[in-house]
Amino acid sequence: MSAHALPAPGRRPEVPECHDDICITCSDTAVVVTIVRLLDDDLAVVDTSSREEEVSVALVSAGIGDAILVHAREAIAVVAP
Repeated sequence: MSAHALPAPGRRPEVPECHDDICITCSDTAVVVTIVRLLDDDLAVVDTSSREEEVSVALVSAGIGDAILVHAREAIAVVAP
């Protein structure tokens, strides 16, 4: 599914699969990252301090520059606005 395609009714947007090393944001632990850019479909690009990754922000109300707690590519809390 492209970043601009709409998901089927009742389904969450798909997040692209990891293709390189293990993504920090899809590991077994929650991590704090900073939102760099907001995308369509409740997605955001975040800075993990080692690279940028795409995560879902559907469950939180956050903006660019906010620190968020991410687990399994899903933002679960805003740590600091």
